[in-house]
Amino acid sequence: MLSENLKNLRKEKGLSQEELAIRLNVVRQTVSKWEKGLSVPDSEMLIRIAEELDTTVTVLLGETVEPEEAIDIKALSAKLELLNEQFARQNENRRRIWRMIFIAVGIIAGIILLWELIQFIFTQGALHSVDESIGIIGGADGPTQILVASVVNPVSDWIFAAIAAVVSVIGIVSTRRR
Repeated sequence: MLSENLKNLRKEKGLSQEELAIRLNVVRQTVSKWEKGLSVPDSEMLIRIAEELDTTVTVLLGETVEPEEAIDIKALSAKLELLNEQFARQNENRRRIWRMIFIAVGIIAGIILLWELIQFIFTQGALHSVDESIGIIGGADGPTQILVASVVNPVSDWIFAAIAAVVSVIGIVSTRRR
């Protein structure tokens, strides 16, 4: 454990074996032997090593210290998980909004189609109930025929409403929860 902790803490501080050896007044090979577990520093040297690495002897001798990279990976993983959750919530909210928009468009298109159908039925009923005598009036030069025109529902209203209804159905189906 000492060998791994010494190596990990030295690297976290950004020190090479040579730099640590200079600070401790030993040769680089001595630091290398400590890190390989081939030798162990005495108690006074352990205190000096702990001071140079800004840690305690307990940490040096205790459980293996995780390298900072591993800690960073764990922290990064936690942050990414949080970001993924936020992204999923945003996507769900967008899906709900679009679904509501498509439902509203569908309702409006249905109302327009129903209104156009009602107008068409009433117009056709009115045209069948017209008597031919109503179309003729007397005049100074004889009877005159009056052309009775009906209001024809524009086809564009029907087409627009039908397209809106189809788009709405497609939108509602495509925004359903999977």
